[in-house]
Amino acid sequence: MEDPANYPPLEIQHPIAGAVLPLNFPPPVVAWKTNTAAGKIWVTGLKAGGRAWWFERTEPLWRPSAKVWRQVKASAQGGPIEVVVGALDGERRRLKARGSVRFTLARETVDYPLFYREVNLPFVEAVKDPTRIRWRFGAIDRGELPSVVLENLPVCGNCHSFDRKGEFLAMDVDYANEKASYVITRTGPEMRLATSDIITWDDYRREDGQETFGLLSQISPDGRYVLSTVKDRSVFVPKPDLAFSQLFFPLKGILAVYDRQTKQFSSLPGADDPAFVQSNPTWSPDGQWVVFARNRAAELKQSPNPGSVLLTSDEAEEFLEGGKEFKYDLYRVAFNGGKGGRAEPVRGASANGRSNFFPKFSPDGRWLVFCQASNYMLLQPDSQLFVIPAAGGEARRLGCNLGRMNSWHTWSPDGRWLVFSSKAHSDYTQLYLTRIDERGEASPPVWLQHLVGPERAANIPEFVARAPNAIGKIHEQFLDDYSFERAGDQFFRGGDPDGAIESYKRALSLNPNNVNAHQHLGLLLYNVKHLYREGLSHTQTALRLDPHNAFAHYDLGFILFSRNDWTNALDHLAEAVRLLPDGFDANYNAIEMHFFLAMTQYRLALWEPCASSLRAVLLLAPENADANYFMAMARVHLGDTQSALPFYERAIHGHAELARLHEFYDVLSANYVLQGAYAEGLKAAEKGRQLAAQAGLSHKASQLQQRAEYCERRAALEPAGQPR
Repeated sequence: MEDPANYPPLEIQHPIAGAVLPLNFPPPVVAWKTNTAAGKIWVTGLKAGGRAWWFERTEPLWRPSAKVWRQVKASAQGGPIEVVVGALDGERRRLKARGSVRFTLARETVDYPLFYREVNLPFVEAVKDPTRIRWRFGAIDRGELPSVVLENLPVCGNCHSFDRKGEFLAMDVDYANEKASYVITRTGPEMRLATSDIITWDDYRREDGQETFGLLSQISPDGRYVLSTVKDRSVFVPKPDLAFSQLFFPLKGILAVYDRQTKQFSSLPGADDPAFVQSNPTWSPDGQWVVFARNRAAELKQSPNPGSVLLTSDEAEEFLEGGKEFKYDLYRVAFNGGKGGRAEPVRGASANGRSNFFPKFSPDGRWLVFCQASNYMLLQPDSQLFVIPAAGGEARRLGCNLGRMNSWHTWSPDGRWLVFSSKAHSDYTQLYLTRIDERGEASPPVWLQHLVGPERAANIPEFVARAPNAIGKIHEQFLDDYSFERAGDQFFRGGDPDGAIESYKRALSLNPNNVNAHQHLGLLLYNVKHLYREGLSHTQTALRLDPHNAFAHYDLGFILFSRNDWTNALDHLAEAVRLLPDGFDANYNAIEMHFFLAMTQYRLALWEPCASSLRAVLLLAPENADANYFMAMARVHLGDTQSALPFYERAIHGHAELARLHEFYDVLSANYVLQGAYAEGLKAAEKGRQLAAQAGLSHKASQLQQRAEYCERRAALEPAGQPR
């Protein structure tokens, strides 16, 4: 086809000029439009490395075959690829309009699959029948629609997130008609959404009697914590426009933390001021910082249903019809293990007269990409993507932004790519991919047209650090394994181990991945039924399913210690104490956990760590006889005889039987001998000999007698009055 210069322009909508495609990207879709009357026949071409490929079409949408695309990429050799489209006169086949764009291939591939939600529109219809909402998971480079992994969910499922390694999926689910329900489950080829994996944000200060929705929750990078907006009220109303068929943004709420280890809810200080709305949190990659959207809480007119978390259309009239503004600034606060800190505005994403929301850190922690619009949050027609340094700085508009709504972005785990949603090409939200360079600059995006089904909107995409086949099917299994687990807990607390064991086994028959049932069953089978192998197996399974389960670590440490496997016991007991330094309840209290760790360290002759663990015990229980005794022993083993004596005195004062033990005086007398303090060594050896003789330990008594005699001879040789 000739290349005359003065034909009317033909707009090529995709690829976009300057786009950068991953090296493993499938054949890209070519889309165009023209205002000329011609165009019954279209000629499309690809040029690369001095070669050209030409094709005729009758539809203004085309994708080269996989074979042609391989040839084009091989010919390009890293150079530009040009797309040419010409409109022909249908009768004379003369060129009437022409357009061309150039793009390039990156040296890098995109190697991570996407998990995302497909929704039928308008959104009010999806809410009426949530079984039509579906979730897909698959690779970008395959050039085909990824498999549906979850559908026919009888309850509404909303925001989802994964931990850094992709080991856990966390998602909003309206289980049991409770809007605040949230499921956290391990990823795998066959997954179950089971009731035992469900928590409810209503359990945060339930005594307040205030309903909670649990908005925009996010699991932490290490999978231990989840953040969510609670005690919230939001505008959440349908709109007649197909493209923007709902208006949603929170007007009040605080951030709450759920600790999966302790199973406790708490507010996050610095983001829990009821005078403000604090929502839309995200974690820094190291889990040390939380960035969230904040505004002063809205003053709402009197509602006929003040307990409802969602405003009706009438209640939201001032926003829907009156144009009342509501803008968010981004703030950040140190997470500090859930203790929070002082919130501070993020420079470049606050106090700019705009609404700033949906922040996302780059995996290396350098950048923060967020949405900015004139008002509100999410699904805003004028939403644009901006980038700033992670700690704040000058905001830059990313070069990947398209003409209508840019949002729901996700970083690839290697930090090279960003996928986001836009309505630039359709009322049905589509997915786009852009390359992010080391300066935080974004290339024009590539349309992931092959990832979205017809008449479906794609949103909440998330790259997952797993293989493309890591998730095969997610089955809804809202059965009562959790009920059996709770029944087992009741039997356990009531002193009926047989009833507890039976209940936990029934829970596992419904959900083999019920971590708590495995953990409790392992404890009972080993401690009560003395079934070592079976108890060990369940405890190990609990840890395999949840490697951060402090209770299972402690149980396994106890089992291994009781089998004299102190080296392996030490690792698990130390991890249990690290995860639960303050203990949890009567069964897992801080004093016993630190003391048991100290005893393991004592057996391994780790004297300094043992003393450190015992200090933690004595801070909580200064008069604990056992802790004082073993602290005395640890100190003498370390050669610190002077500091050992007060601990020993406290030990025998609180526990007279300990005075009968000879070990302390054995080690103490040996230390005095090494120091040349023979008079003191004589006294200690004599005391040890008496205690050993009382205990019937004739051989040890004889050894201590010999040491006493040695000390006596050496003491007699010392010059009178010479200091030692």
